[in-house]
Amino acid sequence: MKNFDFAIVTPSYAPDFERCRLLSWSIQQFVSPTVTHHIIVERRDLELFRQLESPYTKIHIVQSLLPWWIQRISGFKNGWFSFKSLPLRNWIVQQIVKISSAQCVEEDVLVFVDSDVTFIRPFNLETSFIRSGLVRLFREHSYDAPAHVKGHQAANKLLGIPNNVYPDPGYIAQVVTWKRDNVFKLYQKLESISGKEWLEALANSWNLAEYVLYGVFVDHFLKEESGHYHDSQKIVHEYWDTEPMSDEQLEKFFAEIQPHHAAVMISAKAGIPVERYQHLSKMVPTI
Repeated sequence: MKNFDFAIVTPSYAPDFERCRLLSWSIQQFVSPTVTHHIIVERRDLELFRQLESPYTKIHIVQSLLPWWIQRISGFKNGWFSFKSLPLRNWIVQQIVKISSAQCVEEDVLVFVDSDVTFIRPFNLETSFIRSGLVRLFREHSYDAPAHVKGHQAANKLLGIPNNVYPDPGYIAQVVTWKRDNVFKLYQKLESISGKEWLEALANSWNLAEYVLYGVFVDHFLKEESGHYHDSQKIVHEYWDTEPMSDEQLEKFFAEIQPHHAAVMISAKAGIPVERYQHLSKMVPTI
């Protein structure tokens, strides 16, 4: 049976530095086998994030993964200028960077973990994500939130697939696993459908959703040859609200962690300083 190498991939930026520092600590503390953490930041944030660099933490520059025609322009705070598409919103560029990360990471399995995630107890990548030689792909049976529907429609257009009239499966979660070799197959498919370089095809997709795009591609085209198995179990205890929690609410949130949760995600949009909850993340009982 094949032994897989894993890489954890985290796009980040300066306002999330302390969250990313806590994530980096938690990976070293709880994740096994030893894994390289690839953090991808803009050039302007490189020196800040170099504080986290170590033999198992590598810092990459966003600009090295983008073509020359996508540029950060001074004064253009919420997006990037593109010579081959409409201006790109920051969150779309982040998704393009995730899809592009297969070019700077050599490991077999890409594990995407956002900066506002923290591992809270021992977590083995091999036993959690490999089953009978197959790699886990998160997939819910159906999910019809408006943003999700738009993501599916965008994926279908990029891949040349008719839209469904029934709810599509959900692929969006925290701690998502892809196979690197499948990402290169996705590049080829995007180019064959669009007649353009895959990056240009992505840049012209207004509602791009990277996890949906990969999931639809794998399930529609690769199928049993994808090397994936489906799993709908969410392994992260999540807080998505934009309102900050009180100390009492934070304690309640951590008290609600279930045995199957390996990590927590407290959305950066809630604006809760890391120092208010990092001690709680280090006190979760080991199963």
